[in-house]
Amino acid sequence: MRRYGLYDATRGLTLALAAALAGLLLYLATQVGQQTTARFWAEMGIVAGAGLVLALAPVLGGWSSGLRLRLSPGTFLLGFIPVLIVAGWILLATQPGSGWHEGTFVRWSHDMGLMGLIHDLGLWHGVLAFGIGLVLGTTMDAVPVAMAEPVAAVPATRSRPWYRRSQTESDADAALTAEERAQQREAARRAEPPMVTVGRSTDDVDE
Repeated sequence: MRRYGLYDATRGLTLALAAALAGLLLYLATQVGQQTTARFWAEMGIVAGAGLVLALAPVLGGWSSGLRLRLSPGTFLLGFIPVLIVAGWILLATQPGSGWHEGTFVRWSHDMGLMGLIHDLGLWHGVLAFGIGLVLGTTMDAVPVAMAEPVAAVPATRSRPWYRRSQTESDADAALTAEERAQQREAARRAEPPMVTVGRSTDDVDE
């Protein structure tokens, strides 16, 4: 358990700081207000940023273990984009005044018979914006540095079976084998120790 002490402490401190920063962002959002369309979207952006910060806290807490932040494309497309479309639609249809294409989204919502549901959900503007940022943060994860950096794939060289080889390849293999045999014989001949004659030679005996 001791080896996780630094990791757990780092994650805990990171989460506490993220929660404090998210709270500060929410407070700043209340100071912006929703009197105009521009103020409304500025406030929603700040609230979404608070959700993003809080979602990234557990991921950023692993920096002490040599992890790197990574965006998951599949999670972004299949998880975040649908949430962004639905929550963004509700915010666009219930924004104050005659905001950006507000009438168009209201008309489409009435045509689909969803305006009642959208009106009820639109009462929670801040929750929807916070959820957008929160889901965006969950599309990111922490992976080891070696996994975060793509490695170029090296094609494996595999020799074809003997029954699929051409005659040229077979002749080349045979020639290579013969050359290797010759080199082995030459190396063995050179490795033999020199012969040294001990005692009197035959010429001395004849004399």
